[in-house]
Amino acid sequence: MENTVMKLLQSSLSALFLAVAMAALMGCAGNLPKESAGEYLDDAVITSKVKALILDQPGLKVFDIHVQTFKGTVNLSGVVSSQSQIDQAGGIARKVAGVRSIKNDLRLR
Repeated sequence: MENTVMKLLQSSLSALFLAVAMAALMGCAGNLPKESAGEYLDDAVITSKVKALILDQPGLKVFDIHVQTFKGTVNLSGVVSSQSQIDQAGGIARKVAGVRSIKNDLRLR
């Protein structure tokens, strides 16, 4: 009898914990940007191409320039040493197919 009560209590607590965890996760999911799998893959390809082109430029340091893409909008951030490097990075991103717009948040050291 005591064993049965313990099992029932344990399963009830497990169900309660699961319900609370699911509610918490559902609440967080509402704040996430919505992007389909295809858009996510397109954005990953754009990001990779922009990074590769930046890496190919001797005057730019790919580790100083961070590239993120969301729904075709490329966000460049980080720190560079000149305005010409800011302009060059933006120009490189514009050349990549699929880029809809660029948000250039690069800053000077």
